[in-house]
Amino acid sequence: MDATLASVEQFEVFVNRPENAERVFELVAGEIVEVPSNPYASKIAARILGFIFMYLLENNIGHLTGADGGYQVGGDRYAPDVGFISYASQAQLVTDGYNPNPPTLAVEVVSSDTAAENATLTRKVANYMAAGTIVWVVRPQMKTVEVFVSGQTVVTHREDDTLGGGTALPNFELAINTIFDA
Repeated sequence: MDATLASVEQFEVFVNRPENAERVFELVAGEIVEVPSNPYASKIAARILGFIFMYLLENNIGHLTGADGGYQVGGDRYAPDVGFISYASQAQLVTDGYNPNPPTLAVEVVSSDTAAENATLTRKVANYMAAGTIVWVVRPQMKTVEVFVSGQTVVTHREDDTLGGGTALPNFELAINTIFDA
């Protein structure tokens, strides 16, 4: 898409073009952005998704989505690497398009630590928090997970720390060092 800002309607037409069928896009502040990734970032996201999946097998409290599961967050459209939405927020997921409600928890794995990706990520985190979404920003290069919760100070977890699920995933715990390669 060119430098002009896109409406939600233009975004929907763009992402539904046949040539975009295998690609993932987000609408961030009117800009259509192809979601960056790489195999290592995907591996980290898959590990986190796996741990949350195991937790949800014993605590059936919501829906879990991967990087292809998009959400409407305000007027934007996001595809977090891992998304969770509680049954209390939405009993059933939609079967096409972007889910109409924001996720309860969004996990964003930084695939390249560029200025452009960080600027997009900063906008997304602000919008997620305005919608009440808890955000985990995973930085594989630094082996950290930053936890953003609206109205709270950002908490950075390092390799030797344990990440808790907070209000999104009560009693969930994840040792940070289990998601990164040794």
